[in-house]
Amino acid sequence: MPVSLRPLLSHLPLVAAVLALAAAGTPAGAQANNTASSIYTCVDAQGRRLTSDRPILACLDREQRELSSTGILRRVIPPGLTATEREAREAREREAYVERQRARDTIRRDQALITRYPDKATHDAGRKEALAQTQAVVDTAERRIAELAAERRTLDDEMEFYRKDPSRAPAKLRRAIESNAQEVEEQRRAIAGQQDERNRINARFDDEAQRLQPLWQAAAAQAAKTPASPTQR
Repeated sequence: MPVSLRPLLSHLPLVAAVLALAAAGTPAGAQANNTASSIYTCVDAQGRRLTSDRPILACLDREQRELSSTGILRRVIPPGLTATEREAREAREREAYVERQRARDTIRRDQALITRYPDKATHDAGRKEALAQTQAVVDTAERRIAELAAERRTLDDEMEFYRKDPSRAPAKLRRAIESNAQEVEEQRRAIAGQQDERNRINARFDDEAQRLQPLWQAAAAQAAKTPASPTQR
């Protein structure tokens, strides 16, 4: 009955590795006699006991035994990886690479962070400066709202003349009142947006402070171990 080559085809990339493994550990002067002096045996997928003077291709996916010419076990050759196993190994290697890259990126970010904020006082000052920029926008918006309120009072005074019948008010006056209300709403949205920005700034600085705390402690411990230079004494 002809032997199916399908199991062998899936392991062709392993043939060279197995043959190299068979030669591993053999002295250079003895390699010429290695084939004649070794016997390889295994049980294939059909349960047949196979024997050969070289690694058996039909047993690449299972354990093989290398025997001496006198039948003494020299070593056990483990099965080669299947395509699925190779894919799993490659996936693990890719994941490990990503983790190493992520760790290196974290180290670089932390180094940049502590260079920018070498101590808590510097970090607190950075937070205060960032928040001050948002407050400047809020202050400008509030001043504009106050100006619009004054303008609205003037418009309302003009509108008072048409209190009994507002439909008689000039279109220009009605448009001015509507525009005033819209701008007030825009300024209020700007203030709300700056409050959201303040929340984001505080969240960012809180996260940075949490990351920086152990870095500051490590830097302080290192500085305590470093002897002071003569100019610092």
